[in-house]
Amino acid sequence: MKLTRIAKIGAIGAIAALSLTACAANEAGGTPADPSAPAGLSGELAGSGASSQEVAVQTWTAGFQGANPDVTINYDPAGSGAGRESFQAGAVAFAGSDRAFKIEELEAGPFDGCVADTNIIELPTYISPIAVIFNLEGVDELNLDAATIAGLFAGTITNWNDPAIAALNEGVALPDLAVTPVHRADDSGTTENFTDYLFATAPDVWTSEPDGVWPLSSGEAAQGTSGVVSAVSGGNGTVGYADASRAAEEGLATAAVQVGDEFVTYSPEAAAAIVDASPFEEGRTEGDLAIELDRTSEEAGVYPIVLVSYMIACEEYTDPATATLVKGFLQYIASPEGQQAAAEAAGNAPISESLTEQVNAAIDLIVTE
Repeated sequence: MKLTRIAKIGAIGAIAALSLTACAANEAGGTPADPSAPAGLSGELAGSGASSQEVAVQTWTAGFQGANPDVTINYDPAGSGAGRESFQAGAVAFAGSDRAFKIEELEAGPFDGCVADTNIIELPTYISPIAVIFNLEGVDELNLDAATIAGLFAGTITNWNDPAIAALNEGVALPDLAVTPVHRADDSGTTENFTDYLFATAPDVWTSEPDGVWPLSSGEAAQGTSGVVSAVSGGNGTVGYADASRAAEEGLATAAVQVGDEFVTYSPEAAAAIVDASPFEEGRTEGDLAIELDRTSEEAGVYPIVLVSYMIACEEYTDPATATLVKGFLQYIASPEGQQAAAEAAGNAPISESLTEQVNAAIDLIVTE
């Protein structure tokens, strides 16, 4: 039996060369303190991970450091896989990841920055739709169903005037132009979420199981969210997938996705709706709030291609001073003010009130004494 969220309340070489992107508001100067952020802290904190939530992390960092000018937080948006590896190796104090650790990964351990045998917490604090982006001269909007999206990326639909696309877009002048699918070259939580959607909704077309590493050799590979956005915007006939906020920044055309009998355009509200309709994964510890997204939902107004990006931390750190900084930073991230600040900057969906309660209960598990 799956537990709903309401019921559940209660790489080493790369690490050596890690180049962290500093978001130090206290060094930039002029950032006002957010009164909701814990204050009076000092020290340095390093994190790494998902590029999807880079803008949100920068915003959270600015608000937190504004209240704590003696704190410096650095976050390297190296990708979810790199972030998890760095966190597990103890190279960073927290990770951002577009998927939670798998249970078998947790069992394999260890987590070098955590006290031996302690648990980790995984907090779904960043919710964002993944947009299907395309660049097709003369076409600004398209309706696509799951099978057609899967065909575009699997290589079974190779031309933009394919009958499957035409049938969903009556009156749209589709060009006789080859499809160039663009995917992530790195191990990416965005890729894992996108392929999870394809596998769940169009298994006859997309036969590869969900994975953070793109499973096909066809198509064009690009590094990170920025690389995919750049490759799609720089071509004609290209199609890709990316965090919706980045797609909006670049003004790229995006597809409306079929849900039931309607076509739904991405929005923060539609992304939040499907998260609230989905259960927690089974077999997790109290502070491990991994969500099992219901990609096949036909509820009105939900957008199924969504990523939930997690903040990952130890329940107990080998360094108590690190624990205090991490706990304070996470408390600000989960606060209504922190969530709203990120939403205004990054276009993500603030987490719901009920999920906020559960996230805060998980943060309280962090030992600071």
